[in-house]
This record gives sequence, structure tokens and C-alpha cells, in this order.
Amino acid sequence: MWRAAEELKIRVPANVPVGFVASMLQKCPGIVRLSLRMESDFDSTMLACIAFSCPNLECMEILTFDTATIRINGDELGRFVADKKSLKSLKMEGCSNLGGFVLCSSSLSTLWLSDLHSLSKMVFNCPQLREVSLEFSCQENDSTDLKTMIEGLGRSCLRLQNIHIASIWLSHSAVLALTAAQLRGLRMLSLVLGSEITDASVAAIASSYPNLELLDLSGSGISDSGISMICNVFPDTLTRLLLALCPNVTSSGIQFATFQLPHLEIMDCGMTICDPNMQNPTADENNCKLQKTSAANVHFTNQKLIIKHSRLKKLSLWGCTGLDALYLNCPRLIDLNLNSCSNLHPGRLLLQCPNLENVHASGCQDMLIGAIQSQVHDASADMENHSPSKRLPDGSKRIRVPHLLSEESPEPEKKRRRIERQLCNVLLD
Repeated sequence: MWRAAEELKIRVPANVPVGFVASMLQKCPGIVRLSLRMESDFDSTMLACIAFSCPNLECMEILTFDTATIRINGDELGRFVADKKSLKSLKMEGCSNLGGFVLCSSSLSTLWLSDLHSLSKMVFNCPQLREVSLEFSCQENDSTDLKTMIEGLGRSCLRLQNIHIASIWLSHSAVLALTAAQLRGLRMLSLVLGSEITDASVAAIASSYPNLELLDLSGSGISDSGISMICNVFPDTLTRLLLALCPNVTSSGIQFATFQLPHLEIMDCGMTICDPNMQNPTADENNCKLQKTSAANVHFTNQKLIIKHSRLKKLSLWGCTGLDALYLNCPRLIDLNLNSCSNLHPGRLLLQCPNLENVHASGCQDMLIGAIQSQVHDASADMENHSPSKRLPDGSKRIRVPHLLSEESPEPEKKRRRIERQLCNVLLD
């Protein structure tokens, strides 16, 4: 059984010697997918062990927990990638010690690196790369030249479809470097935490990549004007729009987006509609996301949001402390996040969303939580009370009639299952 295994997931506890991992790998010479949950440091010895024991490795994932870090440098990582001719996917957390790297691979298609810091060089020679995720630490002294890195990425990885970059140093010039690359196949673009990304950046993105399906500019400085440009260019393609932590976006911009983007399925507007005089309790949970964002939030409180959308499935408004009224008519909505919407008035909430499965309401007022529970439970009851009914002989009251006793043909099983769905969960944790 061990020798036939192709996938292995190992938890490596703290202070466990490399021999523990080596013994596991030796039992599974045919491993092609390896995932390590590191609770101890990952060093060059461990990397060499994997290189020797897994000759046919295609996918490697290294997750770090507690104080564990990746103690390999960029040269060691580069040699590993170059030697693994069949490696297609590499995902690593805790990459703060790389220093710089040159990655050359004819097979690598997916690359995720997080906790990057002060990289002296980043060279990508990976012609098959389709997806890249680069997350940088939020330290102010990060010296990474993002503009040069993005230029190199665009020149050598022309097949990129999905790009995610998270850094407080993202700027308009970095966006221009990306748009100059003219990546014809780009469908998903995520540029997160760049407070210097502006409406001009949106214009550059829109003119270069008109076929985007996902756009994430969370933590940027874009305004409602930027949203208007997004709506003008992507009405037929965009299904996911993420604009959390954008202090210049108002409820009008959000409302306009939902009206103009008919294919939208996921929208995140967390901490956009904020009361500038109120400390948001969720801010600490989103470390460094507002470190470089302007504190001059001039929006008024008591904002109203009305959304009617036939395809929207997930809507996140977490931390919108400036939101006073919310009216939703979204028949396909299954997940609604209202965490810390502390000023939302219970009497100004209307949820016409019959398929809701989860409403997140942590940090909300008790009266608002009660209003949410009442509305979602009433909606469920309305669907359950769908069986036919008849009057008593005296015509005084209506009674439920089981399908077996009804003269009408029973509803199809599939429809009954949909009607008899479980109650919506109101989550307070």
C-alpha cells in the first residue's frame, strides 16, 4: 500500500529530526504530491531529503505553523526547482529568508510563495507558468523592487492566467509595468494592499486586460470613479470583484457595480463603508492592511445600500460601520457577511434571499441579530409551507394536505428537496 501511494501529507512536529520525514518518504517512492505541515523549521537538509526521495514529484506544498520558518535561501530553492523536471506546482509559506532567487523550469505551472521580504533579485524563466501568488511581509523596511520584478515576470511568463501580488509597496508604476506585459491570457488579477493604486491604475488595467473574470484591488486607493471604469469594461466577463479595505469607495459605488455587472457572483466590500470616528474591531485581524492607507476617510455615516441581483452568491460587508440600511433582493445569495456592521439598524434591514445558508453576524447589536434570525427563519418557513391545503367542511380554516391525499400531482422529488433545505445558519463566532 505504501509503495503504491502517490500522495502524502505529513505533519512534522517541533524538534522532530529530518530522519522522521526521510523514513516516511522512503516508504513511498512513487510519491507525486507531497504536503508538509511544518511545526519545526524547514532547512536545506529537509529539502535535499525530498529531492533524493521523490524523483517524480509533481506538486509540493510546505505549510508553516507556530514559529516554524523556511530556512533555505534562494539559490537552494532555485537548484531544487531546476532539478525537478516534473515539478508542476510549488506552494511555500514562511519564505522570509530567500534573499533572492532565479527559478528556471520548463514544467512549473503554479507558484505560490508567501512572507517574502527584501528580495535582491527575482528571475522567472518558467514558460509554462500559469498561476503565480507572491505575498510580501508588511515590514516598512522591505527593499524589494516590485516594478522590476513585475517587468521580468511579464517578459518571461507569457502564459500567465492568474496573478496575485500582496504588498504595501504596490504602486501605480508597478501596475503600469504589469499592463505593459500584455499577457493575453490573463483572467484573474489580484493586487492587494497597494494604497497607491489609484483610478488611473484601474484605467490602465481595463485598457490592457478587458477579459478579466476576477479583479481584487483590496486595500487600494481607488474610488467610485474607478468602479465606474470597471463596470464599463467588464460587464460581460467579471464574476468576482473584491474591494475590501478601500476607504474611497462609497455605498453608491458598490450599488452601481452590482447594477452594472450582471454576471457577478462574489463581491467583497469589507471595511469600505466605514464610520471614521469608530474603531473597527476587525481591523486587528487584518494585520497591515491599512498601514499605508490614508486615514482621511471623509465618508458620511448612515449610508444605505440597495442590491438587487439575480446571480450574486456571496456578499461580504464585514466591518462596514457606516452602513445604516441594507436591502437585498438576491435569490441566489448563499453567504452574507455582516460581521461588525455595528451601526446597521434592525428596522432598516430587508433580506429577500430565499437560498441563504450562512449569515455572519459577529460583533453586531443584539437587536440586529434578532432581526436577521427572524427574517431568515421566516423565509425558510415560507418555503416549507409549500404543501397544498384545503378548507375544513365548514370553510373556517385551512389545513395542510399530505401529498398522498392531495388530488393534485405531487411535486417532483428534486423540487421537494430544494424546499426542504436546512435552516439558514446565523454565525456569531
